[in-house]
Amino acid sequence: MEHPENDKAYKGLKVNEGIEQPNSLNPYLSQIKRKRAPSLSVDDYVNGILRGDVTILSRAVTLIESLLPEHQTLAQEVVERCLPHSGKSVRIGITGVPGAGKSTSIDSFGMHVLREKGGKLAVLAVDPSSERSKGSILGDKTRMEQLSQQPNAFIRPSASAGSLGGVARKTRETIVLCEAAGYDTIFVETVGVGQSETAVYSMVDFFLLLQIAGAGDELQGIKRGIMEMADGIVINKADGNNIEEAKRAAVHYRNALQLFPMPQSGIRPQVLTYSGFYNIGIKEVWDMIFGYIEKVKESGFFEERRHIQAKYWMYETIDEQLRNRFYNAHGMNDLLAKYESMVLNGKITSFAAAGKLLEHYEKPNNG
Repeated sequence: MEHPENDKAYKGLKVNEGIEQPNSLNPYLSQIKRKRAPSLSVDDYVNGILRGDVTILSRAVTLIESLLPEHQTLAQEVVERCLPHSGKSVRIGITGVPGAGKSTSIDSFGMHVLREKGGKLAVLAVDPSSERSKGSILGDKTRMEQLSQQPNAFIRPSASAGSLGGVARKTRETIVLCEAAGYDTIFVETVGVGQSETAVYSMVDFFLLLQIAGAGDELQGIKRGIMEMADGIVINKADGNNIEEAKRAAVHYRNALQLFPMPQSGIRPQVLTYSGFYNIGIKEVWDMIFGYIEKVKESGFFEERRHIQAKYWMYETIDEQLRNRFYNAHGMNDLLAKYESMVLNGKITSFAAAGKLLEHYEKPNNG
């Protein structure tokens, strides 16, 4: 590089050439042979899951999440084979506003149940995906420091990819695999208050709403539908100067719940306060959860709820399959572009365009 400072006009000033920097990439990188994991058969997956092999379980979950048709076919066979070995866990959904401490709470709750009851715990934490890049941080393990070090805990963060706020059929299938692998307590963490709660409620036995006090009007940002779905409400961060605020918030929620009709379970949701950071009140939360599970098993509502959930996911799967088949139909991409252009140019209404596209899909050899 030529330096103008070395011109004769600048007496007494000289700039020396710098040292040429080596390439930042390893020149031998292309020569390194990457070892690919051997492909597994359905038997390999099923046998590995049934003996509790975490590596094979993780690969099976990845298979479920894959969009490749051949992977989806293989995954369905694995799930079907594991289904008879599932259903023996307690499934707990946890939701709450962002910042309520869901991941920290799961860390504390999980450690308590492993210490007190033993067994194996799975955490299916669904991270919110960016609507623009579709990327996801998947940082739940960093917020579950204790559980992530436990050999009997399996933590699986999955990107929501815009699927109903983060939770869909694939999470339910993952639950089946985890139960077949011997995990008897399963947490499903949602991405926050929103549409995902309906999906989570339809795959768990106990739905816990996590709240914080001192963030304004406690009831203002909560939809009635979520309150009605909750089997229990916990006010987090009830410590230090926030204890009184938490107690007041609990009173507000108890009063609000009295206005709602009695849940199908016949059990009025409890409202508790606790501190996930200081591990205060965790035993009471677990007593509430397992007390509820014991009562609904005695009344028969436990099995009834699971039957309702199975039916719900059958219809959800039909909706998903129809949607996929529509968009993958022969010539659909070109037709979508054509009618989209016509709609934008005011030549046809959105509803008429949708009707034309559906007519094309319903024709023989197009579906």
